[in-house]
Amino acid sequence: MTDKTILLVEDNPDDEELTILAFEENRISNAITVARDGAEALDLLLGPDREGGSVSPSIILLDLKLPKIDGLEVLRCIRADERTKLLPVVILTSSREEQDLVSSYSLGANSYVRKPVDFAQFIEAVRQLGLYWLLLNELPAGKSAP
Repeated sequence: MTDKTILLVEDNPDDEELTILAFEENRISNAITVARDGAEALDLLLGPDREGGSVSPSIILLDLKLPKIDGLEVLRCIRADERTKLLPVVILTSSREEQDLVSSYSLGANSYVRKPVDFAQFIEAVRQLGLYWLLLNELPAGKSAP
């Protein structure tokens, strides 16, 4: 699974550390690029001038409650750009708001996962995400990122 890069968009340092630790615990050794706010995520994906980014992830793990540009707007921008519109986006959030769930799917999220509070459950959730999105899921050729 190591040839596929993960873009983790997470502003909480504790959640970032737990997510990376969960990948390590599950022996998922893919490269992980971290964006700590929505603007940084869009710059990495599309470039500050929106003409080309510096990362080409196979999957984006996107938190919703982000500084600068929130996760839903990041998702809207990803889906609006021809280069990233087919890129798998998994919402990984602690939000329990039904409207966030509905809005995420309405904007084209591929999956919506609530972060479990229990660390063992979180490790298992990350294991399943890694197995499905990095090993089993297939993307159209040349459509994984910009």
